[in-house]
Amino acid sequence: MKHHISKKSVRQDAVQTSGEVMGERLRELRQKRGLTQIDLAERMGMPQGRISEIERGLHVPNLDTILRLAAALECKPSAVISVFDTLDLASVLRR
Repeated sequence: MKHHISKKSVRQDAVQTSGEVMGERLRELRQKRGLTQIDLAERMGMPQGRISEIERGLHVPNLDTILRLAAALECKPSAVISVFDTLDLASVLRR
């Protein structure tokens, strides 16, 4: 019997970079609100390509961008970064 292992389950076992963790969180928050990357980018006044880079872990947002994300997503800034509360920060930062 073959077991199918999804990319997502493999990624959860592997140590991710802080950018990858942040990107997954942003995508989750955006999709829960029914927003496209273009919608979010327009709310933030930034290019859609930057949202894509963040979601793919290629760009780590600075504090100003995190605050803009929170405003655009209508949530607290802590909701954007709360995903890091349950991670082993040392292993994320080693990457």
